[in-house]
This record gives sequence, structure tokens and C-alpha cells, in this order.
Amino acid sequence: MLKNAAVSADALAHVLDQSIDCVKLLATDGTLRWMNSNGLCAMEIDDFDDVAGRPWGSLWPDAARDQIADGLIAARNGKDVRFDAFCPTAKGTPRWWSVTVTAVTGVDGQHAGFLSISRDISTAENQRRALMIAAEEMRHRLRNTYAMIGSLLRGFARGNDTNEMFAKDMQSRLIALSAAQSLSASNDTPCEIAALLPALVDPFATPCCAISTDKIGVFTVSQGQADAIALVVGELAVNSAKHGALAHGGTVALSAERAGGQIVIIWSETCVTPVMATRRAGGQGLDLIARIVEIRNGTADTIWQSHGPVVTLTFPQVASA
Repeated sequence: MLKNAAVSADALAHVLDQSIDCVKLLATDGTLRWMNSNGLCAMEIDDFDDVAGRPWGSLWPDAARDQIADGLIAARNGKDVRFDAFCPTAKGTPRWWSVTVTAVTGVDGQHAGFLSISRDISTAENQRRALMIAAEEMRHRLRNTYAMIGSLLRGFARGNDTNEMFAKDMQSRLIALSAAQSLSASNDTPCEIAALLPALVDPFATPCCAISTDKIGVFTVSQGQADAIALVVGELAVNSAKHGALAHGGTVALSAERAGGQIVIIWSETCVTPVMATRRAGGQGLDLIARIVEIRNGTADTIWQSHGPVVTLTFPQVASA
């Protein structure tokens, strides 16, 4: 069996120096002892002597220093530490970093300091933020569209009692849809599943199609999962409103629970008319649902009954859930 070959300190330093990431060795008190050449370049530090012996946290903005201090404590206690944070370079260039911190031991087995590796993720982070801004702009426009349609309905219906009642009802549904969009807005806070699911489907309920949401557990999902759930449930509701129980009459039951380390959401639809076709030419709904769920490491299984689909969504239960 092959054994790890002994590597001299100089040889190891040479290998680390070639890493594309910013590699740092910290003393037990968190001060800088060494940084590789590419790290100095990425941080725009002209000479390591300018930062040698300084606390690593002093290179970071005030907003990140508690995170740095907590990371060192966690690593010292044997935990794997990973986080993303903003830190400009020594010359003020804005940068985002994906950081890992690991405690290291000496040949005597005693704690000797820390190894920190930071990868520049500025391009990916900027792209993510641009997408978030675009998504928020789309939500804003959609909310404005809901409000405009509601106002038009009320305006055209004015003077006719029957139409005014219909317009008022439709306006309340549009307001509810707008509120559901706000619940699933992309930020980093968890979302209460018991608030999210009814907000998504209640606006679609009609006198001829009841929507049951009484089997929804009380727990939170991550914001990424909430966004995926909102998109999928919205797609199912729209499809039903065009072709299924919400259009022709019947029932829709929506349930959610945590089981076996997973989040399980079931959409069960029963239409008064039998299902004649489960796909149509050019239809992309089911494929879209599968892709949306897959991005969040989940699965989407659809079983077609004689009078409608049963769609089961599963997501891994994350710490925030």
C-alpha cells in the first residue's frame, strides 16, 4: 500500500503558492503568518510585510469581523467553517469571497494555527445580484399590473351591480396573488410554509372548486425552496385554471409535511370531468416544474389519475427549515 510521502515545508509552501485561491496561514491568535503569491495579487497587497502579524479580521470590513472571529472559534473547536463575505482589496477594489477556515496542528499534535482559503466569487456574486434585481423589478411590475387590471375591472363594471360584485371579487384575488408574490420574494429569510401555500392557491378558489389546505404542517422552508415552491404551485394552479378542476369544477387538496429528513408537498387534484390528455403539443409546464425543483436539489413526481394529477414535491430539509 502506498503511503503519503514526506513533504518538506519549503516544497509544501511552493505548492500552496501556486494555488489560484488566496491561501493564508494564521497563528493561533488569528494573526497573519503567510500568504501565497496569488493571494497577495488577488488582495492587491504589494508586500506581505505590510500585513504580516496583523489580525486577519483587521483586513475585513467592520460588518464581517464578528463572522471572522466566530469562524476562528468554530474552527478551533473542530468544526468545518465556510461562509461568503464581502471584502475589498487593499486598494479598495470591491470583491466577494468564498472562505473556508480549518484549524491546523503541529507535528506534536498541538493546535498550531489556522489555514484559510478564500476564492474570489465576485463575478458570480455580481451576476446573482443582477438576477435578484431583475427578479424584483419583474415582481414590482407584476404587482403594478395586478393593481392596474383590478382598477380597470372596477372602472368598466361601475354602474352595474352584478359586474361590480364580480369586479370586486376579482380585484381581491389579484391583491391576494400580489401578496403571495411578496411572500416568496428572494431574500435570505426563511418562509412559513403554512403562510405561503394558502396565499398561493386561495386566490384561485371558486364556488365550483374548493381548495383544501388544512393538512399543511407548521414549519419553515429556506427562501430558495420557497421561491421554487411558489413557482411550481403557481404553475399547477394556472394549469388547473385553464384545463382542470379550477376550470371545470372539482377539488384540489394541498398538503405539506416534514418526514424522514425531507419536506414533502402534495398537490392532489380531482376534476369533475375525466382527463383526456396529460400533455399537449408545445406544452412545457411539467418539464418546467421538474427543472425548477431540481435546481433546489428536490424531486417532482407526477401520477395521473383518471380525473387529475397527483404531484409530489420533495426537498431536503435544511437547517433553516
